[in-house]
Amino acid sequence: MNVLGPIADMPSTTLPNLLALSSEQLCRLVADLGWPRYRATQILQWLYQHRVRDIRAMTNLPLDQRATLCRMAAIERASDVQCLVGADGTRKFLWSPVPNLSVETILIPEGRRLTLCVSSQIGCTLDCSFCLTGQMGWKRNLRAHEIVEQVLIAQDHLLPPQRITSLVFMGMGEPLANIDAVSEAIGRLTNAEWGLGFSPRRITLSTAGMVARFADIARLGVNLAVSLNATTDEQRQLLMPAINRLYPLEQLIAGCREYSQKTECCLTIEYVMLAGVNDTMHDARRLVQLLRGIRCKVNLIPFNEFASSSYRRPNETVVRQFQAVLRHAGFDVFVRKSRGSDILGACGQLGYIPRASAYSRVPTASAATQHERLVYEHG
Repeated sequence: MNVLGPIADMPSTTLPNLLALSSEQLCRLVADLGWPRYRATQILQWLYQHRVRDIRAMTNLPLDQRATLCRMAAIERASDVQCLVGADGTRKFLWSPVPNLSVETILIPEGRRLTLCVSSQIGCTLDCSFCLTGQMGWKRNLRAHEIVEQVLIAQDHLLPPQRITSLVFMGMGEPLANIDAVSEAIGRLTNAEWGLGFSPRRITLSTAGMVARFADIARLGVNLAVSLNATTDEQRQLLMPAINRLYPLEQLIAGCREYSQKTECCLTIEYVMLAGVNDTMHDARRLVQLLRGIRCKVNLIPFNEFASSSYRRPNETVVRQFQAVLRHAGFDVFVRKSRGSDILGACGQLGYIPRASAYSRVPTASAATQHERLVYEHG
């Protein structure tokens, strides 16, 4: 059997990418070559733990086996990675798995913690009106190795003793709309023997509310964050029309309640606050009623503005009053700090403007904000 045959969408003159193989495929390849089974583990360790870019660097493989592997396959890592650094130290990595399409990944420092915000799609299958990525439309699902590549890229840019402390699937795309690749990627990220060794409890998947996939997340053992953002179906239909048609508010809340009862993993309710839209005290009280009896914490996310949006960020007093209503009702409620907004790296800001291939400065969306914001423009 030719294990390398099905590897995706490559010109016939291009050697297949070892990183595109699952661990099972690599084990079959090693078996077909008549090599000891442990060779597969060694190769995987070189790929993920040592991040090698050349098969010849796999020094615990005999020379003849390295030569054989070189004739059959290659290691294709991202090249031409661009990095933008925000004033607060947030870094945005951009790279293109295929021409004219860019993946965006955000590395967020906070004290001793380093959180990596990972993308699962280029663009998004959904159309949330407050999200720049949603305005791109869906371009392409990322494959498992392209998801893991984002972690490898970030690790390439760290200096000892820096290390990524948590992973959040809150970048471009809806992770649960690409569940097979995301699940495979999480397997590679959490494998302690040859993979990257992240604890599942240090990984969070954020969804707009694909309730039918909640059971898949429970089986993965990672944390779930649900982007709620509304307290009535009318609001949610305005803000998140595609997902609300599939899973109206009542169904979503029922799914959250069932999830919180059946798993010990953390459930977070995310609520993007939009000035004059969903930030009133009536909204806060309705949110209390919706979430009553659900074991969860709440993250309030004041809207991060971008130039093409008519939505505005609420003022801090409104945010704190909203938070106080939920806290008085007994919920753990946190206000997420905006990080990397000057490089369009904050929540809801990932995406590109399809014009010239360049970085340029454009005026911020808010007339009250005087600084300029970096926008990635990609042709």
